[in-house]
Amino acid sequence: MKNKIIYWTATGLLSLMMLFSAFAYFTDPNVSAGFTAMGFKDFFRIELGIAKILGVFVLLIPAAPKIVKEWAYAGFGITFISAFIAHSANGDPVSAMIMPLVALVFLATSRLFLSKLS
Repeated sequence: MKNKIIYWTATGLLSLMMLFSAFAYFTDPNVSAGFTAMGFKDFFRIELGIAKILGVFVLLIPAAPKIVKEWAYAGFGITFISAFIAHSANGDPVSAMIMPLVALVFLATSRLFLSKLS
């Protein structure tokens, strides 16, 4: 029961972070400007927002095949590490660099406890 609580807490917090992030990608002009400032094309912001939403659904649906969940974990992991690197290289504030690392901790916790549930 403890493992299940830890898994769903980490997965829920991660999912909320990703949904808020995706929402900002589509609605916040500052986020759009940030992507442009880092040299990314606008389609990448939209693609990443859609991918985050799909990844959240995969992680939250218990019946999703484990191999599909593994791809979602890998995709999120690459995204968080890349976000940390991009914010660091762009000279963004420390708060912008920390958030991807916080998300990475939730991701790792979720993945670790998923394997303990099986």
